Amino acid sequence: MSKTYVSRGSWLLPALAAAAVLAATAAHAGGDAKHGAELFADNCGDCHSVKEGGINRKGPNLFGVVGRKSGSVPGFDYSDANKAKDWVWTPERLEPYLEAPKKVVPGTIMKFKGDPDPQERADIIAFLMTLHK
Repeated sequence: MSKTYVSRGSWLLPALAAAAVLAATAAHAGGDAKHGAELFADNCGDCHSVKEGGINRKGPNLFGVVGRKSGSVPGFDYSDANKAKDWVWTPERLEPYLEAPKKVVPGTIMKFKGDPDPQERADIIAFLMTLHK
């Protein structure tokens, strides 16, 4: 019978990656939607509306953003960078985007530089998750 040897520390990188995923998931689950609404109003509300059927402003209306395909709000003129993304906005996608939009979508024209606070991002995501029919 052959023995398999695992080099010392070879488990570390996968373990750290798993811990990061769990931390991000926990942050979304622990988000405070009420506080997120306040943060959104202060930091995002000038550019984004959130009412169902609401207007697009400098940014697209974000009602129903969680679960929506990127670059798909009718009547909004997205940057080429956002048009090129072919993904659905999920909490897992919103988390890094809200931290550093220009890093996640190079070429975006959004002026928001990002929020370095993981709890604030979790709160905003919790609020965005309430915006649906």
